[in-house]
Amino acid sequence: MRAVHYRLAEKADIPAMGRIRAAEWETEEYWRVRISRYLNCELHPEQVLMPRVSYVALEAESLVGFIAGHLTRRYACDGELEWINVIPECRGSAVASELLRLLAAWFAEQKASRICVDVEPNNTTARRFYKRYGADDLNEHWLVWNDIKVVLGQR
Repeated sequence: MRAVHYRLAEKADIPAMGRIRAAEWETEEYWRVRISRYLNCELHPEQVLMPRVSYVALEAESLVGFIAGHLTRRYACDGELEWINVIPECRGSAVASELLRLLAAWFAEQKASRICVDVEPNNTTARRFYKRYGADDLNEHWLVWNDIKVVLGQR
């Protein structure tokens, strides 16, 4: 694997982000529209607050992963991890961990400490990943970090 670089997502990244999401569920067009509307603040998840952010991971010029999150009041949380996706070839590398750290740092800058994420109960890989970084069960579908800064302390 070549060096991976991280930056804020740009409009030009949306087609690749949609392609990555569609590999697991729905169509590229569905995700292009949904991601575009989310990033343009036209799609509002339940109890969303402003601002919101998205970061991408690039290997050379190819987008290999992304993460998005926003402030919220859902489940008495301060923030919500909306999406994180990494292409299969980069899973098991540091890409997802670094994307999570970037989002955790952004939440910390926003003074948002209690962060939630919706995870399918049968998605053991994702649940194990989040728990490795300090998330706890909130309910059947949701995990929570009571203090997202715990992610920043893990390398």
